[in-house]
Amino acid sequence: MNRWLKSERMQQTVFVLPAFAAFFIVVMLPLALGVYYSFTNWNGVSGHIEWNGLSNYVAIFTKDPDFIHSFWFTIRFMLAVVVFSNVLGFLLAFILSKKLKSRNILRTVFFMPNVLGGLLLGFIWQFIFVQSFPVIGNLTGIHVFQLSWLGTEATAYWGLVIVSVWQGAGYYMVIYIAGLTNVPQDLIEAASIDGAKSLQVLRHIIFPLIMPAITVCLFLSVAWSFKSFDLNFSLTAGGPFRSSESVAMNIYTEAFKNNRFGLGTAKAVVFFLTVALVTMLQVSITKKREVEM
Repeated sequence: MNRWLKSERMQQTVFVLPAFAAFFIVVMLPLALGVYYSFTNWNGVSGHIEWNGLSNYVAIFTKDPDFIHSFWFTIRFMLAVVVFSNVLGFLLAFILSKKLKSRNILRTVFFMPNVLGGLLLGFIWQFIFVQSFPVIGNLTGIHVFQLSWLGTEATAYWGLVIVSVWQGAGYYMVIYIAGLTNVPQDLIEAASIDGAKSLQVLRHIIFPLIMPAITVCLFLSVAWSFKSFDLNFSLTAGGPFRSSESVAMNIYTEAFKNNRFGLGTAKAVVFFLTVALVTMLQVSITKKREVEM
């Protein structure tokens, strides 16, 4: 008995079982229940659950233009945030990986927006867009500050993009700095001696060697921007007239405000499959471009 208790398999079970149980209860069980409820007409409150097959999924693509609009809005939002946040994060990392006296302070300053929660950040920027920008516009006469940033579909979209990029670029900067730190300087010096220009060094040496960091940053930015909810909820609340409503917010409204839990979970399943497909495709493409030193 003592020998079995001290065996390697028993020790592995003791250490793995609590984590597996927590993962099953927190992740796998809600996922399975969500898939089940997506085939029902449950309102989220009643004890009676009526099975309706694929009706929810058919309704999503044939009778719900708001979901289709929020889906395309989320795709446009994701593309803009992924591009701008990664470009800005890399530029900050490239500059702050140089030997600057204030680089540690600047790294902290640029990372700080990521520490703030999305809800708090949304309310802060709502005050800036609605209260502060008009005052600055009246004093300076600059047209950008005189725009109704949260009052039209186009400006609300770019307002969400600006705040999301401002929040996330510092986080990606840290990952890119870690990747740039591991680039051998002798390769860069050898390329410079051979006559390679800065852009050639960047394209043919630095980018291939930091591709693992690019893979991670692209994966995180795609997933986070797709699932954006708290910032969207606090900054625009989906307005004006649901024109800036993300998919996550559309699912929340359907399930918890309209009390159509079955339809809401069906939308969540479709959303989950889309995000999983896009992220797997992105990882597979960028993984092929990684090189070993």
